Amino acid sequence: MQLRPFIEGLQADLEEIAAVGDDAVGEAARRLTAAVGASAGLRLLDALTEAALELSSQLPSGHVEIRMSGQDPSLLYVEDERQAPAPPAAEDALVARISLRLPEGLKVAIEAAATSEGVSVNSWLVRSLARAVSSGGGGRRGPGNRLTGFGRS
Repeated sequence: MQLRPFIEGLQADLEEIAAVGDDAVGEAARRLTAAVGASAGLRLLDALTEAALELSSQLPSGHVEIRMSGQDPSLLYVEDERQAPAPPAAEDALVARISLRLPEGLKVAIEAAATSEGVSVNSWLVRSLARAVSSGGGGRRGPGNRLTGFGRS
């Protein structure tokens, strides 16, 4: 994603606004417009970083990274490495039953996920729940919890 067109658009908008005033206003606006470019680029990167963190907190797995290539950022989805659940302890070897009512759409999605992994729905649910519990409670990550990636100048 190139930020330069957004920065140049902001600079052009400022120049148009300054054209309403006299020559002194126009000159001040030209100087201000030249100086605002670097600051606007940093603010756009801040906004992209916040967007990546917010998106990551809403994903069930994986996260969004911002990677820089020169001056140009890229948003990239990165799947978290899957960890196999720990084998059940001896006392967990007993079978426990639970009744679960699911919305039809969620049931269909779970069946599709289990089929794509080549396991039964029950096995898929057990693995998913074991992963959620072993990862410290599962659920959503809050904004600012993690930021990964790399930078190059």
